[in-house]
Amino acid sequence: MKTNMEDIDKLIKETLSDEEAKFYDELDEQNLFQMLGGIFKGKNTWLAIIMNIINVIIFGLLIYCIIQSMEVEKTNDLILWVGAIILCFLTMSMIKIYIWMQIHKNALLREMKRLELQVSSLSGRLSE
Repeated sequence: MKTNMEDIDKLIKETLSDEEAKFYDELDEQNLFQMLGGIFKGKNTWLAIIMNIINVIIFGLLIYCIIQSMEVEKTNDLILWVGAIILCFLTMSMIKIYIWMQIHKNALLREMKRLELQVSSLSGRLSE
């Protein structure tokens, strides 16, 4: 399967101009760290930075709640601290889910751009 994909990529690159081939190479698959870095590029960079700062703050609050839950003597207070721990975990999880959704959105957009480039190269080849 991999050789078929490489053959297809070679055929596509042959039909593209130098500038389009360079752009096509930039749209290649990314590893995890490149995908995470892609979140901090674009229009919503500020949102990703704020969400990560909030995530760190909530993690600190989580550690504080865990420490406080170890020191309480009353059951009612323990229930409150455990509720705060659960709330911290839920908030951190939701932020991480949002970040992963953004990673998947960026990967989908990259694939759509690759597909558009392939369609435009094929249409250019058919018109000749």
